[in-house]
Amino acid sequence: MRTLRVDRPHAVALTDAPSPAADPEAGELLVRPRAVGLCGTDLELVDGAVDPAYVRYPLVLGHEWSGVLADGTPVVGEGIVPCGRCAACGRGATNLCATYDEIGFTRPGAAADELLVPARLVHRLAPGVDLAEAALVEPMAVVLRGLRRAAPEPGLRALVVGDGTIGLLAVHLLRLWSPAEVCLLGRRPEQAGLAAAAGADRFTLDPEEAGGGYQLVVEAAGTPEAVGTALGAAGRGGTVLLLGLAGTGRTAAFPIDELVNGDLTVRGSFAYTSEVWRETVGLLNAGEVAPGFVITHRFPLAEAAAALATLRGGAGPRGKVLLTLP
Repeated sequence: MRTLRVDRPHAVALTDAPSPAADPEAGELLVRPRAVGLCGTDLELVDGAVDPAYVRYPLVLGHEWSGVLADGTPVVGEGIVPCGRCAACGRGATNLCATYDEIGFTRPGAAADELLVPARLVHRLAPGVDLAEAALVEPMAVVLRGLRRAAPEPGLRALVVGDGTIGLLAVHLLRLWSPAEVCLLGRRPEQAGLAAAAGADRFTLDPEEAGGGYQLVVEAAGTPEAVGTALGAAGRGGTVLLLGLAGTGRTAAFPIDELVNGDLTVRGSFAYTSEVWRETVGLLNAGEVAPGFVITHRFPLAEAAAALATLRGGAGPRGKVLLTLP
């Protein structure tokens, strides 16, 4: 079968590999991926920029995916593989499992013709759910877990900093709380249409125009500058949710007195839990979320190099870049 493999940093290629075999005794299912999302973290895996604690080379890319079982059943699968036995798993914090293991990082990913997945992590999709949209369950679950931690209230004013896939999905999912206003502060004017499709009330490139006094600010750009902007835009008693990853070792300065005097809550959120994953699949199956608007590029697996190049930059709107498999 074909795999999009990274043997070591900066060495990525479409290669042939033996087909895996399902092992019912080990509780594994064989899935045929149909749509695989690429994101900035995949570029960091290619570049060797991910913290070594969370990656093991050689690896096959693909931690955002949907596919079908041998009988044609459409499914998605959790990427994080929790042990189910440690203290974190016992309290439901499967994202903090003592043994880090994740598809596309320490296990082969879905950018391949076939994929082995622990059966306990596989979730069925409702009839009629688009497999391309379903490949967005993973980033949606990341956002939803963060929003659950931030505990937004209906009628709030929210600002999202960052106009990439995570920022756009944050705008979209915030609509579940019936906010009074959601403003998206971006960096590229070409993203205005995607912002509107996500449900943003306002889209701006200017922090001053975005203003301040927000009850919730979601930082989704993953830069020290964006963190500073997010902290400055929160109103007194507000919450700043950090979803973006800036790269190992990068730091951001913040005004200590302003955080204390402003009575601000700053929360980081890592990945998703199994509970939030189930909730996200339920929202998609029920039609309560429609993330397909964020997909701007589709490439067959054979054109993976072009897909990665598009992800790194280019003209025009850019949301989710998908690899498609027959």
